[in-house]
Amino acid sequence: MGDRSTIFEDSLLAGLPPSLRSELIAAYGEILRNFRERRWEPSELNGGKLCEVIYSILNGIISGNYPTHASKPRNMVDACRQLEQAPATLPRSVRIQMPRMLLALYEIRNNRGVGHVGGDVNPNHMDAVCVLSTSQWLMSELVRVFHNVSTEEASAAVDRIVERTIPTVWEVGSKFRVLDSDMPMKDKTLVLLYHRNGPIAEKDLQLWVEHSNASVFRRDILRKAHKAKLIEYDAESRMAQISPLGVAYVEDNLIPQ
Repeated sequence: MGDRSTIFEDSLLAGLPPSLRSELIAAYGEILRNFRERRWEPSELNGGKLCEVIYSILNGIISGNYPTHASKPRNMVDACRQLEQAPATLPRSVRIQMPRMLLALYEIRNNRGVGHVGGDVNPNHMDAVCVLSTSQWLMSELVRVFHNVSTEEASAAVDRIVERTIPTVWEVGSKFRVLDSDMPMKDKTLVLLYHRNGPIAEKDLQLWVEHSNASVFRRDILRKAHKAKLIEYDAESRMAQISPLGVAYVEDNLIPQ
């Protein structure tokens, strides 16, 4: 028997229809990329699509007939509970554990961010961590069941199937750095303003982009970006904030897709 610890991408979940497998990897990859970009809003980091794909896979395992593409059941809660009625000869993970994890993930996707006790507490980061961890567990469990390998081997295989997107911004101590060293100063400034999503002091921006001259940075970067309506720069308070036009520019041109 060969070394099962090496599960290459082209053989991972090879028993699935190629289109269904591609949907699975794409849905998981989107969650991972958005988390690394600190996109924690429910509209950007949710497990809804992943739930639909994994449900379709589990239903295919149980029925013996995989769909070509994933589809959303009319009622996800009832559909996942129905999976629990599968014959006990199938792995418990397929019948019980993964369906119940899907329900938890789907609940966060649908019913969080609406109303919370203590309206000043934003749960998005906490929810995003839960979404990411649950998604990683589900992916690894699928690989473990399909390939009959250990949990550690399955997790390592999942790590290899998704493109490792390097985050654009790195938080180090109290500073933020744009990791693309070739990016122009204007673009670095806009990326940082986009990343922080709120007013930032001029002196902090200059420090973070490592511009050597405060007056030149103010004249050539901040004031020009303000004139182009990419940012709002207040010369009195020396604070800058990205505009909707600046957000669109960053998302269209500077954030890896």
